[in-house]
Amino acid sequence: MSHHEETIVRKKQNLETEIDKIDLQILDTLQEDCHLSFRKLADKIGISGVMTASRIKNLETKGILKGYTVILDPVKLGFDLTAVIFMQTEGGYLKDLENELSQMSNVIALYEITGDFDVVAVVKLKDRDSLNSLLKNLLVTPHIRKTMTNITLNVVKDDFKIKL
Repeated sequence: MSHHEETIVRKKQNLETEIDKIDLQILDTLQEDCHLSFRKLADKIGISGVMTASRIKNLETKGILKGYTVILDPVKLGFDLTAVIFMQTEGGYLKDLENELSQMSNVIALYEITGDFDVVAVVKLKDRDSLNSLLKNLLVTPHIRKTMTNITLNVVKDDFKIKL
């Protein structure tokens, strides 16, 4: 691919994900309350309901708006323990490990990282016995070279909203 063709592809990709001030207002408002009807959302932003629906559909199509969810209180549901588990893998097996970890119901976040470890998992568990069981399973998982586990003492901030 020539430099000119690469530039055109990059420009097209940027146009496909380009958003304006109204889109940002829609996203910001939905982060606060994704339960709003199109009409109520439109009233808050100052555009028509049809335009709001169209813009939301466009944001979904572009993959910017990936879904809608509720925020649960894990402690009130019995998940009193949060742990952060760092893992180092043997070469070439990172994707396999990530696929396996991403299927685990207690893994709520999974990140590839730089440094001494390759991947970090954030897990929510009911108790220490559940953590012990998870760690023992990880220790016998092929291609995990080493792990380091940190248990949270207190949740200071647990918010996945993005300031727009």
